[in-house]
Amino acid sequence: SQKSSLEGHTRYVSSVAFAPDGKTLASGSEDKTVKLWDAATGSQMSSLGGHSPGNPSCKCTHGYRNYTHNPMCPVEGHTGGVNSVAFAPDGKTLASGSNDKT
Repeated sequence: SQKSSLEGHTRYVSSVAFAPDGKTLASGSEDKTVKLWDAATGSQMSSLGGHSPGNPSCKCTHGYRNYTHNPMCPVEGHTGGVNSVAFAPDGKTLASGSNDKT
């Protein structure tokens, strides 16, 4: 049975991945964003994207930390839908793949 539904993307979700510790879930969507969720509560922790009308200075948040022009925050966001998301084994890096060939 369904335990919870995570709502926040504006288009369909094409990929999800749990962090190695099981505490964070990443989702990639056709809306060109990657969102991070608290796996226990289902609450959205952050929405990752690059320069866009809604995020012109590339400011990303993850939990309690804010990143501005930092390697954790891409200089350019995806211009196409996100097809895949995957955590590195150490859980500190998240990779995403997109229809925009990046």
